[in-house]
Amino acid sequence: MDSFRIADTTVEPGERRLVNVPVARLTTGAPVHLPVIVQRGLLPGPTMFLSAALHGDEIIGVEIIRRVLRLPQLPELRGTILAVPIVNTLAFIHQSRYLPDRRDLNRSFPGSASGSLAARLAWLFLREVVGRCDFGIDLHTGAVHRPNLPQIRTDLRNETNQRLAKAFGAPLFLDSQPTAGTLREYTTRKNIPVILYESGEALRFDETAIRMGTQGVHNVMWEMGLLERPEFSPLRMAEPVLAHSSRWLRAAASGILRTGVALGDHVRKGQTLGIIGDPFGESEVSVISATEGVVIGRLNLPLVHEGDALFHIGTFDVPEDAKQAVDQMEAEMRTWSGEEPPLV
Repeated sequence: MDSFRIADTTVEPGERRLVNVPVARLTTGAPVHLPVIVQRGLLPGPTMFLSAALHGDEIIGVEIIRRVLRLPQLPELRGTILAVPIVNTLAFIHQSRYLPDRRDLNRSFPGSASGSLAARLAWLFLREVVGRCDFGIDLHTGAVHRPNLPQIRTDLRNETNQRLAKAFGAPLFLDSQPTAGTLREYTTRKNIPVILYESGEALRFDETAIRMGTQGVHNVMWEMGLLERPEFSPLRMAEPVLAHSSRWLRAAASGILRTGVALGDHVRKGQTLGIIGDPFGESEVSVISATEGVVIGRLNLPLVHEGDALFHIGTFDVPEDAKQAVDQMEAEMRTWSGEEPPLV
C-alpha cells in the first residue's frame, strides 16, 4: 500500500494519526481545526469516511465514531478510514446547530475557498475528506426536542447506496431526495455513495441509537471489505423496511400539545395523534393523521405555535412490518453486550 497524505501529514499503512486540518481562527487568535483521525490497515482496501456533528448540536454521532475507533477488530483493517467526529467545531463548542455567522453548514455545500466561513469549511471538508473516499456514512440526529426513530436516508437510484443502506441494518430506510446545499446533495450529484444515519435528538445521548449506529457502521465495514466478515453476526439484524414517503403534520393552532402516540407507533388515517389546547381549557384542536404509517419523528416539547412540525409520519407498504422491525431491533440492542458500558 502507498502512503496516505492529508494536510501535509503522511500516514503509512498500519498507522493511526490524528491530523488537525486548519480551518480558521477565533477572534482571540486561537486556531480552529477540522480533526481527522486517519486509521490505515496493513492490507489494501476501500477508503471510507465517517462524519458527525455537521450540525454542532448533533452529538450522538460523535460517540458512535469514538466507539467505532475502539473496535477490537481494527488491527485487521483493510483499507483506510477517515473519521471526522466533529466536522463543525465552532458550532459544537457553542452547542449550536449553526456556525457563528448563523449559516447552516449542511446547506453550504459545495462551498468555496473564498466564500463565507460556512462555505470555506464545506469546501475544506470535501477537499480533505470526502474527495479522497470511495463511500461514506454521515451521522445525524433530529433537531432539539425532535427525536428521530433510527433510520437510513439515501438515494436508492445508486446501487451502492442500496447495498450500504441494507448492510447498515437500521430498521427503516427512506428513499430520500437530498435538500439543496447539503453534503448528500453534493455526493449524489457526484455519484459518491453516501448514506445518512438519523437517530435520536440533538444535545442528547441515546444508548439505543448509539448502539445501533455503532453496529451499523461495523456491518458496513464487513459488507464493503474493510473487515473480514465473521461466520455469524452477534446480532439477529431485522430486515430493513423501506418507507416510500414521509410527511410532517403541523400544528393548526398555538397552545399546549397533549400527545397520544409515541415514536415508533403505527398510526392510521384519521387517527387523533394529539390535542392542542389553551392553558385554561377553553379551546381544543385535534391533530389528525392524514395517512397511515409509522411515527418516525416527533416533537417532545408540549408548547407549540401554529405551523410547528409535530409528527413525522413515514408511509410503508405494510406499516405493521415497519413497527415490528423497530421493536425487534430495539429489543436486540437492549440485550447486546458490547465493549462499552451503556450510557444512562
